[in-house]
Amino acid sequence: MGVRAFLFCGTTLTAALALAGCAGVIAPAQSAMVDSDTTRAAETAQAAPARTVKITSVRTTDYTAGVLTVAGTLTPAPAAGSRVALQRWDAAKGWQEIGNGKSSGATVTISSKQPGSIRTYRLAIGPQAPYAAAASAAYGYSHFKWRGIFAKPLLASGGKGHPAFTVVTAAESPRRAEAELLADKGGAVWGDVNSAGCSWVKNWLGNITDGTVRVSLLNGAAVVGSVDQTQESETWLNRQIPGVNRLRVQVADLKSGYGPQVALDSMLLCTN
Repeated sequence: MGVRAFLFCGTTLTAALALAGCAGVIAPAQSAMVDSDTTRAAETAQAAPARTVKITSVRTTDYTAGVLTVAGTLTPAPAAGSRVALQRWDAAKGWQEIGNGKSSGATVTISSKQPGSIRTYRLAIGPQAPYAAAASAAYGYSHFKWRGIFAKPLLASGGKGHPAFTVVTAAESPRRAEAELLADKGGAVWGDVNSAGCSWVKNWLGNITDGTVRVSLLNGAAVVGSVDQTQESETWLNRQIPGVNRLRVQVADLKSGYGPQVALDSMLLCTN
């Protein structure tokens, strides 16, 4: 082969290839190419930019309507007006969207009407080149909402002197908040409601008898609050009731001609 072969193959070849001749220049093995491609893909993936989503606040902004408002940040900021989803975790269905909003710079605020609950939420945004889809960490929150005190059935009722604790029907009172309590002269009437998961109770009371009655709220034998109400008067009896799972509403006759008779419109602030 000699000098002629060496010159033919090019003077930049290494001495080893020169000794082997032109036949010594061989293609890389296929496995080496695959390994190289895999490494390159991994490096590309590691170098791809990531977007971070973070919940900055979760709060109830309307306790009557049950409006839950969630705010968050997205870094880097997505294109203005990008759709961001508010999702709630469901043990059977996974993450479910319950609302959405549009980003403004690096921030987003989303409101959604929800029943009272203790649930877990997150914010999520879809893929947006060059960023992949991203979601915030899960955020647990106790969402309180006012509901009718009779949204759950009475647990029990009773009293003395022909007591009658009559809850107004759902057809007449969709809020499930109204009832009429009455008994004979010198008598009393009570009803127990399920108040587990509730933190406040508010009661509007209308005394429609011809004398004075006492309206009381009880947790077992403990009096949570009470008010004496004169003939044909209206008043409120509102109290915090944390940890009270069975709340009793009671009306007793103090001095009347024909017995206590009170119209009741009551609401509970609950997570259920």
